[in-house]
Amino acid sequence: MAHLNPYIHFNGNAEEAFTFYKAAFGGEFAAFVRFKDFSTPEFTAPEKEAEKIMHVSLPISGDSVLMGSDVPEMLGTVNENENRSKISIACASKEEADKLYNALSEDGTVEMPIADSPWGSYFAMFRDKFGIEWMVSFDYK
Repeated sequence: MAHLNPYIHFNGNAEEAFTFYKAAFGGEFAAFVRFKDFSTPEFTAPEKEAEKIMHVSLPISGDSVLMGSDVPEMLGTVNENENRSKISIACASKEEADKLYNALSEDGTVEMPIADSPWGSYFAMFRDKFGIEWMVSFDYK
């Protein structure tokens, strides 16, 4: 079975965002590559882009990896607040749902606080402080 792994883009703050996500999920980065690390004789990262993140991956469970990068200025900017896609996390327990909700929503905007939902799940929906949208749920069944 295929696995879906979200890949999110940032405008120069991917390192800050992924440090935040690492604190929320735990674990270690599987990859952490800056643009300067990718330089070759054919391609040299511009000085102002050199320290930005070309690729980062953070395993968050046995089957899921959260990945991302900064968008080089030559490709334009990402309008993070216009992204209406959400990353949905299905938690193994109510305690895990609370932990991730509290960590990821810190300094963000809560659309739906974590609580029992009308459809029977323990559920929350919010935008983190980097503009990324999340849904956290635990299914009692």
